[in-house]
Amino acid sequence: MSMRDAIGAFVHDGDTLVIEGFTHLICFAAGHEIIRQGRRELVLCRLTPDLIYDQMIAAGCARKLVFSWAGNPGAGSLHAFRRAIEGPAGDGGRRLEIEEYSHFGMVARLAAGAARLPFWPLRDYAGTDLPAANPRISTVTCPYTGERLATVPALNPDVTIIHAQRADAQGNTQIWGLLGVQKEAAFASRHVIVVVEEVVDERVIRADPNRTLVPGIIVDAVVHEPWGAHPSYAHGYYDRDNDFYVSWEAISRDPARLGQYLDRFVLGVPDRSAYLALLPDLRTRLRVSDRICAGVNYGY
Repeated sequence: MSMRDAIGAFVHDGDTLVIEGFTHLICFAAGHEIIRQGRRELVLCRLTPDLIYDQMIAAGCARKLVFSWAGNPGAGSLHAFRRAIEGPAGDGGRRLEIEEYSHFGMVARLAAGAARLPFWPLRDYAGTDLPAANPRISTVTCPYTGERLATVPALNPDVTIIHAQRADAQGNTQIWGLLGVQKEAAFASRHVIVVVEEVVDERVIRADPNRTLVPGIIVDAVVHEPWGAHPSYAHGYYDRDNDFYVSWEAISRDPARLGQYLDRFVLGVPDRSAYLALLPDLRTRLRVSDRICAGVNYGY
């Protein structure tokens, strides 16, 4: 599908949405299309909501953020996010709702969702204030040891969007390099959109089966969107745009500048190709050199 059709078909107002990726392979292209289509009342979930969720919050897409750490990695804060929870109430007389966990608490929620379990036990919260701040963090007594353990509820999103290096037309999706919880988020979700740098023949996927993170049987849509993760990166395809992350600190501090950015680079373009046309130096500036991993012998 095109990005426009995939978002139109599977992302609806009020949905619980995960755009996954841990520094690497964050699908900004999908977030921008959600903004363009004017989605509202979304519950945005992510371990590390960074710039794309800051943009979606600024655009009025979100009702709630479920997360474990929020910031602009290596550069500063997320100022649209901070204004939405610290400043005057916005549209409808309310602030952005937040629900906070540890990193592993969010991983555990998605793992429970993927396993279709009601909750997941963990030791993360002993001695912290998070259970007092988040009543959804509870406790259970282990039936084998009698130990009191923290628990977090399963997370089953309506939609998970992941970016990947490649997939075949059936949605069998391969990722290499830095991983997040793409696999858990995909298996936990009701619908899965996979956005890829390349759509390859099924024979390419079958030739390296251990690299397949998400099987096509759980994928609803495959979107071919080269450079769809910019300003994050796609290992082997293009580098992280560190200059953009640094510049976002000043942009997001100023609501007027942030609005101008969205007007020009998101709302002012019809799709990712037009976005890239505004940034003609990307392919040169973020080009990566080849470093090929040796193949393995799957013969028997």
